[in-house]
Amino acid sequence: MLHKTLQYWQHRISSHSTLRLAMSFLVKNEADIIEDNIRFHAAQGVQCFAVMDNNSNDGTREILENLKTEFDLHVIDQPDQSYQQARWMTELAEYCRTQLKADLVISNDADEFWQTEGEGSLHDYLNSIDSVVTVRRYNMALDSSVLRENYHYSDASLRVKNPIFYDSSAQINETAVAMLLIKISPKTIVNPHGLIRMKGGNHRAKHGWRLINARKEPGICVHHYPIRSYQQFESNIQNRKRLLETTDAKMGDHYRRWVRILNEGKLQEEFNRFILSQQEIETLLKLGVLENKKLSIKKS
Repeated sequence: MLHKTLQYWQHRISSHSTLRLAMSFLVKNEADIIEDNIRFHAAQGVQCFAVMDNNSNDGTREILENLKTEFDLHVIDQPDQSYQQARWMTELAEYCRTQLKADLVISNDADEFWQTEGEGSLHDYLNSIDSVVTVRRYNMALDSSVLRENYHYSDASLRVKNPIFYDSSAQINETAVAMLLIKISPKTIVNPHGLIRMKGGNHRAKHGWRLINARKEPGICVHHYPIRSYQQFESNIQNRKRLLETTDAKMGDHYRRWVRILNEGKLQEEFNRFILSQQEIETLLKLGVLENKKLSIKKS
């Protein structure tokens, strides 16, 4: 702990006026979204990327190789199938510190898009002396347009502003649960100088200087697109099933629910429940559960 605190102070004393912002990813089979994500965040002010690829076989690895010719992007192969998310994301943050010389690191997922709520870039809301910056994350809801042949996930225009609370048992076992409307955890931007470890899901971080200057930043938010098509949804849950059966990986209640439903042969029914009717949308907008908010994402 003392070593990490000293590391942070050394960085603070020597920090320069220009903030160098990095983004890290742990990916597996994200070919439908990873290029959009990297291009979007480069436009938001992210200067360099560290991507750990966990044995993708859908073309993700080839996409990353092509992007290396345009961006300061580094790919690290991770063949281990034990899914040590917290450890690997901590290692990526350290890579960003030592190899990319980053002041701050956004520990991201391929289905998450970070932007400011107002004017300016991400840089305008961050400082190189920040330790841990926590921002709000929003699920993007689905309407009937998801069934169109030419649907793109960026067409989603409804974000969950005030989520519905379901307890853990309900999320796992009950049928009448609107899973895209549930409360989800925030995300963090970390200073890799003084970082002790990322925590599962990148929702929290242990930092040598957290107690002094960790903060929340309402000017930055994350739009989350966890369900983009039935094919993508099923592929994701098949992978989660393998992890639960072969490793001791920690996983959220929603994934345990979906693996159970997959085993019951009812995953298509679950996907259909994600799709809100126009009447449901109007009611949820009226109640403030949903709000209209659409990101401008350039389609690759």
